[in-house]
Amino acid sequence: MDGAARGLLEVEDVSLEYVGRDGRVAALDRVTLAIGEGDFVCVVGPSGCGKTSLLRIIAGFVPPTAGSVRLDGAPIVGPDHQRAVVFQHPALYPWLTVQQNIEFGPRMRGVPRPRRTEVAEALLRLVRLGDARGRAPYELSGGMQQRVAIARVLANDPRVLLMDEPFGALDALTREHLQEELLKIWKTTRKTVVFITHSVEEACYLGTRVLVMSPRPGRIVAHIEVPFGYPRAPELRFDAEFASLAGEISRRLREGMA
Repeated sequence: MDGAARGLLEVEDVSLEYVGRDGRVAALDRVTLAIGEGDFVCVVGPSGCGKTSLLRIIAGFVPPTAGSVRLDGAPIVGPDHQRAVVFQHPALYPWLTVQQNIEFGPRMRGVPRPRRTEVAEALLRLVRLGDARGRAPYELSGGMQQRVAIARVLANDPRVLLMDEPFGALDALTREHLQEELLKIWKTTRKTVVFITHSVEEACYLGTRVLVMSPRPGRIVAHIEVPFGYPRAPELRFDAEFASLAGEISRRLREGMA
């Protein structure tokens, strides 16, 4: 496959077209990529380039017009608990408590109550919200709600975590704090992560690899390895090598738009 070796998640020659108000729209054009077990891959690109469309195809929410998507070699034909999505807005159930929100997925899959409680308790500790287990979502800050949303999808023990600009609606300080929290969660769980973002800095700070997309119809125009190891200290953002990497990704974005 072009751009990467075969991996856990494989997207091969995926294109997507749909009919909009102004006629037929080509959203994605022959996207090919492979993501290995435990990778943290960030996807950046201009607005409307098809980043979210690509995520929805990987999630199984929409089928591609052409091409294929596979998890462990098996075709993805619809949503399942192996691939979980965290959206920009948490969309928690307001009538359920924090713990009940986390337990919702396992409850729907028929997991016995003692096991659901055990899983929820472990995840509450992981996202550091044990004191909030009995609170309603509206009683929490935006950052806390997003941590509940992450715990809720982890409760289903997915192979792949798909994150669609999960920190985009938060203020800068909360965003940086949740980036730190997410890296700790990733280090603990070692889930495979596909993370959509508009922020080049966020992609450089979080990812093992950054994929750069062109304007619509979206194509992968660059696969960039991130050279920094983990754990990553907040001070990394002020490092000259970090600035150089962010500049390189920004240059690739500009080239793609040209």
